[in-house]
Amino acid sequence: MATDDTARETAVNDSGMVTVPAEVRRQLDLGPGDKLRWQVSESDELHVEVIHQREGVFDDFEPVDGGKTDAVAAEREFGAER
Repeated sequence: MATDDTARETAVNDSGMVTVPAEVRRQLDLGPGDKLRWQVSESDELHVEVIHQREGVFDDFEPVDGGKTDAVAAEREFGAER
């Protein structure tokens, strides 16, 4: 793993996209669904903030057994909106 500044340089493509170098992704634990917030200072310095916003926000919740359900019986009991 390189540690010099060139390892962290990327080029902007024709669509204006950049690739975050693998070393930076690993160091910052960047993954699918995470966002980058871009800010430019008055002195034209670019600052990038990592916003961890992963897919599956409910993955930490434990499932709850609601028991056996019967949707047809529930519809009869409570009525269906038409």
